Amino acid sequence: MAKIGYARVSSTGQSLDIQLDKLAAYGCTEPDGQIFQEKKSGTSTDKRIALAECLRHVRKGDTLVITKLDRLARSTLDLAKIADILKKKGVELVVLDQGMDTATPAGKLLFDMLGAVAEFENAIRSERQADGIAKARANKVHLGAKSKLTDQQLTEMRQKRASGILIKDLMTEYSLSKASVYRLLAE
Repeated sequence: MAKIGYARVSSTGQSLDIQLDKLAAYGCTEPDGQIFQEKKSGTSTDKRIALAECLRHVRKGDTLVITKLDRLARSTLDLAKIADILKKKGVELVVLDQGMDTATPAGKLLFDMLGAVAEFENAIRSERQADGIAKARANKVHLGAKSKLTDQQLTEMRQKRASGILIKDLMTEYSLSKASVYRLLAE
């Protein structure tokens, strides 16, 4: 019957302090409690080690406590997977900032609705990002890393390759990876 907390921020520049304070105030640091924390993107649960540990750790009768639903998952699919894991283990979920507790019917309904809203917000954000990229391309703004070679160096590299110089020698001469050499030769 432990209160297990999970806190996450997306980048190393962000702070977990507010989430940790709220989880501690709720009782996640009691003798039986524990708080799992990480600084990872929420777009996928696959590479979130602390979340995986947290989900392995929780036991029947425990309560998983988070501050906001989007700290747990950003898509309905991920949220549904996590909800299924919690249900099979007999673990309830409490979302502090949204006043949700899946131990109640209203909490279960709100959980499903908030998951759909979180996925919608993520889709809107992705659309805005795609629109911004399209606008930048239309304005001929270069996206991505700056080219490591000048046009003259690229021409020289292509001529050297045509004359039989090995890829490994081009890699060394231009300080490029094998993939970069092949990509630049193919352009």
